[in-house]
Amino acid sequence: MKLQQLRFLIEVVDSGLNVTLAAERLFTSQPGVSKQIRLLEDELGMRIFERAGKRFTAVTGAGESIIRAARRVLLEAENFRNVAEELRDEDAGTLTVATTHAQARYVLPRVVAEFIRRYPRVRLSISEGDPHHVANAVQRGEADLGIATEALAKAPGLVSLPAYSWNHCVIVLPDHPLLALQPLTLKALVRFPLISYDPAFSGRTRIDDGFARAGLTPNLVLTAVDSDVIKTYVSLGLGVGIVAEMAIDPQRDSGLVALPAGHLFGANTTRIALRRGAYPRTFAMVFAELVSPALTPESLSAASRETPESYDI
Repeated sequence: MKLQQLRFLIEVVDSGLNVTLAAERLFTSQPGVSKQIRLLEDELGMRIFERAGKRFTAVTGAGESIIRAARRVLLEAENFRNVAEELRDEDAGTLTVATTHAQARYVLPRVVAEFIRRYPRVRLSISEGDPHHVANAVQRGEADLGIATEALAKAPGLVSLPAYSWNHCVIVLPDHPLLALQPLTLKALVRFPLISYDPAFSGRTRIDDGFARAGLTPNLVLTAVDSDVIKTYVSLGLGVGIVAEMAIDPQRDSGLVALPAGHLFGANTTRIALRRGAYPRTFAMVFAELVSPALTPESLSAASRETPESYDI
């Protein structure tokens, strides 16, 4: 049995039993993946997958247990390498952070600047995507840390800790009639066309829930994944914007007026996640602490050592 065979096995599972896709992700050939899984099954003396011809169609009962064990073995193998690298040189290595555009654009610049100052020999990579991409990247071991508002709290196989809270704000042009309708209410907002985030991003669930609880239907004329895009269209007079408060810079956005909206939609919590049972490098824990001082290396290390009770197939 080889670690490579276990990696091939897990990649096939994570690719929805699509061997061709798994081979592409592994930068190898489809026949090579199929052969290694067949050899693994022969060595174990049992079938991991149900088949229809050459195609995998389902995971067998025995396969479910084997896959869970394979994930544990691969995680411990990675931990072994991380421990060795830490002992060999704790100030050098690679750190990949998966996060959303809002975090990368408005929160992380100061963090990255300080991190690079402290760890000039660490190769830092920021991978952007929606919250589900962030969770998936950490689950698959493609990222060491995930930072997002949605999707991390309940993602299987991850430990996520609260980093900081933030609110939304409403943005309008200086002469917008909404400014005369104070205090700001949801009933006032639904009178105007609204521009806000795509449903997967930046606390959009809080926005939807706020209107739903009030029994109101917002007139969302445009959605985007990028706060700067939302601000651009608000500046063109196309609607009222709802954005994360962190996205507003009084100097850069001097042509817009921002109105606090925390009382309408509630607070959002950005979380930092890592794989359950993983061994984080010291510099990864320092990066998390720079994002949120409450996340000390000790607390992150303790959280990461929680034993996985189960692994999703």
